[in-house]
Amino acid sequence: MRWYLVQDYMFVDGFVRLLASAIAKAPTLADAVPKAQFLGLVTSEENTYFLRAFEALGTTETERQAPPAPATRAFQDLMADAAASGSYAKMLAVLVVAEWSYLSWATPANPPKDGLPFWFAEWITLHAGPSFEGVVEHLRSQLDAVWPTLDPAERSEVEALFTRAVALERAFFDAAYAAA
Repeated sequence: MRWYLVQDYMFVDGFVRLLASAIAKAPTLADAVPKAQFLGLVTSEENTYFLRAFEALGTTETERQAPPAPATRAFQDLMADAAASGSYAKMLAVLVVAEWSYLSWATPANPPKDGLPFWFAEWITLHAGPSFEGVVEHLRSQLDAVWPTLDPAERSEVEALFTRAVALERAFFDAAYAAA
């Protein structure tokens, strides 16, 4: 779990920037608000969770400053590319994959089994339940809404980005299992 959390925490900076970029590109305030509320959660409760988990797991500063694994670096680059693109659809494609994949693994494990250390239990509850389901549904509905407005070339680019994000999420989780 230490390796996984260290690597996953490396996503937070880029994720915050990507989510903030999507907020800025949202077509209306109503479209921006759920993402802004989620951004507040990521930069508060989730960030605090990481710091508490690192302390409880005895994660050293050296471990936390380790270079990103190849899958981590690739996903960091993907988030940066999506944010820099200025394309709301591209930003959403990456955000949907990132959050939907977490909802998919966390939901079957929620509620967490009694007696799990907090670094397992809270990681599950941060990524499952009605509130997080609402975040994922919002992101998915935003991507579904923007899709018909894209020309064929844009659709192809968004689809390629979505597919790349899926492959990189899979590579990241495979690397975490291999590290265990």
